[in-house]
Amino acid sequence: MKKVLKVNSVNDYAEYIGAETMHPLVSIIHYDELKHCRHSLNNYGVYGLFLMEESPYTLAYGQGIYQSGNHSMLCVAPGQMGGVSDTGEEISLKGWALLFSPLLIAGTPLERQMENYHFFSYYQSEALRMQPDEWRTIVTCMKMIRYELQAHRDAPHRRNILVTYLQLILEYCSRFYERQFHAETVGNNNDLLKRFNKLLHLYYKENRQLKHGVPTVKYCAQELFLSPNYFGDLVRQLTGDTAIYTIRKFVMQRAQVLLTEGLTVAETASALGFDYPQHFSRQFKAHFGVSPKNLLQNE
Repeated sequence: MKKVLKVNSVNDYAEYIGAETMHPLVSIIHYDELKHCRHSLNNYGVYGLFLMEESPYTLAYGQGIYQSGNHSMLCVAPGQMGGVSDTGEEISLKGWALLFSPLLIAGTPLERQMENYHFFSYYQSEALRMQPDEWRTIVTCMKMIRYELQAHRDAPHRRNILVTYLQLILEYCSRFYERQFHAETVGNNNDLLKRFNKLLHLYYKENRQLKHGVPTVKYCAQELFLSPNYFGDLVRQLTGDTAIYTIRKFVMQRAQVLLTEGLTVAETASALGFDYPQHFSRQFKAHFGVSPKNLLQNE
């Protein structure tokens, strides 16, 4: 059985690798300064940002094994697993780690915004690949947080300052990911949309709806080897629409064809993978502004 390190508090990981502990709710680690460091397979109860300047090691994340690139950043959230099982081998890493507890941001505007930072649920293969100026920006923020922790241990407003720095880093990450999305979508020449559309056609051609129902974002993302959030963000970058809307538009256009070919509302709903004709009718009317029955009457 693999040894799992339960990172229930931010200092569980810091203490494991011999890093300085400075705050019960925030931990910042500069890997370059560590004398001894070992692998660990972590079960996170906190948020974490891992900046790898140099990492020749393969890492486990979710159900996959990936090679971590240089100048990359991976974000994790409570409930996730990541890392490499400890074999007793000492390793050398260059970069930074920032862990913070959900308690630090509880009741703050940042807590309400966390769900908008989709990169906390991206796969490791979708890590942020940072450009030199982006790397320097994030490292500068890391150094400022560490200075605040070391030099102002009992200063008033420290929590607000730390939360402000955290939000600044996350906003920078959002900007940098937008740059990465743009580079990927331009480089792929809309290849993702072609594969997405082909997948939807194949879904119905092979009658997968009989087993899985109406196609979902999660299903399509898995078939395209992407995390649901990363997939959704790429689709939005390419089309301006959400992935779920793109799927619904495809399904409703298919419904329109089936209805005009003579299928009843119930038959169309069943052919598309809906469990109930009423659910299909509501979605159809929401999309076209007219019920499927009225569409048939107008034919």
